Amino acid sequence: MTSTVPDAPATDRQPEARRERSVWVVLIALALAGSVVSIQQTLVIPLLPTISATYGVAITDVTWLFTASLLAGAVATPLLSRFGDMYGKKPMMLLTLVLLCAGSVICALSTDLGWLIVGRAVQGVSAAMIPLAIGTIRDTFPPRRVIGAIGIVSATLGVGGAVGMLLTGLISGHTDDHHPVFWIAAAAAVLAFVLVAAVVPNGGVRHGGRPDVAGALLLAVVLVSLLLAISQGNAWGWTSPGVLGLFAAALVLGALWVVLELKVAEPLVRMSILIGRKSLSANVASVFLGFSMYGSFTLIAALIQADPDKVGYGLGGTVLTVGIVSLPNTVAMVGASFLCGRLANRIGAAYTLALGSALAGVSYLYLALWHSTVPDFLVFNFIQGLGFGIAYACIGTLAVQHVPMDQSGIASGINVLVRTAGGSVSAAVGAAILTGGGLVPTIGDYVLCLYIVLVGSVGAAIVAVVHGLRHRD
Repeated sequence: MTSTVPDAPATDRQPEARRERSVWVVLIALALAGSVVSIQQTLVIPLLPTISATYGVAITDVTWLFTASLLAGAVATPLLSRFGDMYGKKPMMLLTLVLLCAGSVICALSTDLGWLIVGRAVQGVSAAMIPLAIGTIRDTFPPRRVIGAIGIVSATLGVGGAVGMLLTGLISGHTDDHHPVFWIAAAAAVLAFVLVAAVVPNGGVRHGGRPDVAGALLLAVVLVSLLLAISQGNAWGWTSPGVLGLFAAALVLGALWVVLELKVAEPLVRMSILIGRKSLSANVASVFLGFSMYGSFTLIAALIQADPDKVGYGLGGTVLTVGIVSLPNTVAMVGASFLCGRLANRIGAAYTLALGSALAGVSYLYLALWHSTVPDFLVFNFIQGLGFGIAYACIGTLAVQHVPMDQSGIASGINVLVRTAGGSVSAAVGAAILTGGGLVPTIGDYVLCLYIVLVGSVGAAIVAVVHGLRHRD
């Protein structure tokens, strides 16, 4: 007796297989676009000593090439994330990639440090790409794929950062000019734009509304005041009227910003998402993570390039050495991001975040104790990549899993905002310590900075454990 019953399941499986392939295509597009955006954040780090010599300026001034990008991203991320919830996330993702290309072109054509900083600030706006991508995943992906997909996209923050330093190193091996790096960044932004435009859906709920421009501008002034005070503390004097005035301005204007956000009908940052019952711990952990990760970028690059014959420490490496030594970081981070989804499903996103943060802390402790050979830096980079690959993959999930679907973009945006703000402060603190003791920092200055960023990792781990204990659901 012939039966045709098996044909139906086979037919049913065909649309399911197509949907599965579609999910992976979209995920690859989002991850690649996120990596392109992340590359720009670390692209200049190995070049800071070279740019300092080229323009004849102090290293604290050149550090603003990194800080300006983080600062612009911190301000633009919640604004564009909110726009994504209002008008659609895909148009905002495309806008961030256009600005990334424009900023890269400005940097490539720049002839002085001022225009280079302007271009870096325009590039930094593209940081909003990551939370917009996370919001898109939550809006359009099947529930069983959400945690793993968010983990992969979140991990591109670290993967792209490591690739950026490697790319810079490869280019610098052929030329001392820093401009070609930015032409490559512009081309990568164009490719990412085409990819996102072609395959990423524009789904999700859109609720419309009005942007909180005043809140964005006031937040920018607060962050600039704080970072300028920290970065210029050594030069102006920590008790000088200028530094004390900037700290006071940051404090007063910060309080004013909170009042504004509480009163405006459609705030840039909803306080319920920033300091809500489940949001607060995710955002505090994110501040610690940003402080820990971004603060280490300039430290490690400078330490690897330090000439041991002149200063008594370092590897005497080139810009390319920085990129090559960072390869274990990239490999470990990619592997950890793919495994994080399964681990989070077993023990929860909070405890997985705590594990990753603790591993990152172990890496800093290791490097603080052993930092004289290439294997020391290879081991450090592998452990750090493993830790941040796990941590960053989970923090994105922790930030959005409890909020309504129509607020997923802004929730992720706020989480990236506080993380970037923490990174900006860390970069400024590190620059202040390294330039505080004289023209050339000592190895003790670097070790102190490593212990400081270690505190950030430990803080993130503690907050994550407390979150897990308080919210067992």
